[in-house]
Amino acid sequence: MSSEAVNTVPAPAPEHHDAPAAAPPPAASEPASAPEAAPAPAPVAEPTPEATSAPEAVSVAPSTTAAATEEPKEAKTEEPAAPAAAAAEPESTTATEKTEKADAPAEEPQNALTRKFTDAEWAAVKELRSKLPEVFAKAYTETTPTPTSITLWGVTLSPTPDAKTSVVLAKFVRARELNVAAAQEMLVATLRWRDEFKIGEIMKEEFDADVFGRLGRVFGKDKEGRPVTYNLYGAVKDMKAVFGDVQRFIRWRVQFMEQSIELLDFETVDQMVQIHDYEGVSMTQRDASQKAAAKEATNIFQNHYPEFLSRKFFINVPTLLTWIFWLFKPLISAATLAKMSVVGSGAKTIGAELSQVIPVDELPKRYGGKAEDFA
Repeated sequence: MSSEAVNTVPAPAPEHHDAPAAAPPPAASEPASAPEAAPAPAPVAEPTPEATSAPEAVSVAPSTTAAATEEPKEAKTEEPAAPAAAAAEPESTTATEKTEKADAPAEEPQNALTRKFTDAEWAAVKELRSKLPEVFAKAYTETTPTPTSITLWGVTLSPTPDAKTSVVLAKFVRARELNVAAAQEMLVATLRWRDEFKIGEIMKEEFDADVFGRLGRVFGKDKEGRPVTYNLYGAVKDMKAVFGDVQRFIRWRVQFMEQSIELLDFETVDQMVQIHDYEGVSMTQRDASQKAAAKEATNIFQNHYPEFLSRKFFINVPTLLTWIFWLFKPLISAATLAKMSVVGSGAKTIGAELSQVIPVDELPKRYGGKAEDFA
């Protein structure tokens, strides 16, 4: 299972089980079309206008053949009529062709991200898309009539083929290892949770900038154009101000995640890089509120924000936390482990690791880069 889990307190729990990046698929085969087809290819299962008109043109031939058996001379006299019939057809054939082309389903829309789908991923995505009416009916049981489309992370989800829709649906099928039934359940649960949690209202809520404004920052992009988010756990010394109201912290953290997702276009970029900075954090200061907040945040991001992480770095990690990470390493999937890195302290050490993913011009000086530090 793959998901974006946020460690709100110093605990490198292996909550992400992201599927490995999909290898580029073989070139998709073009649907068959007749020689004179318009630019948009006709689907294989639906004959082209030319194919439809062909029997009409040939239908004279069988009858003349039969006539040729009994009355050869009549057959010869009828042959000139065949071209005339064929000549009379182009106008009606062209009109029919235009009608059929307009009604024919378009080729599967593509973008830079969908072109990386494997055949198995495409099959799962298409199947999940076909089940969207059922998903909406289960997710919005009190809504009448049931919506035919909804918007999730700025992308319209509907049974109509769309490249961005495919990218979003791929997150759910990858998170459930291409098990469409499980992915469907995850999507239904996510839509219900968003409705109950009132995401729209949370996005309008204002939080104390002196407390929460320093906890999370979005700064720069990695070498592939993905936004980089920073969780600065030691930026606020008064932990009671942060975690005293657990539900307020959760609302802020969800808002921060949603704001980060707004930077994704779902055409070339659909993931982010997360950096968890533990500088100034003491492992001995965790109280019940911090533990409760960490548990709830982990559950939310694990179940409702699948496949949003490209890489995750833990920096300035206390020695004890490093030992805990290595203790749980055997329990972490290879795919998730490949995305996680525990880095030591010091700008030089941190920079050597982060600069492999983030250009030094996009990396703050405090982390060994050349960019000005964020305030």
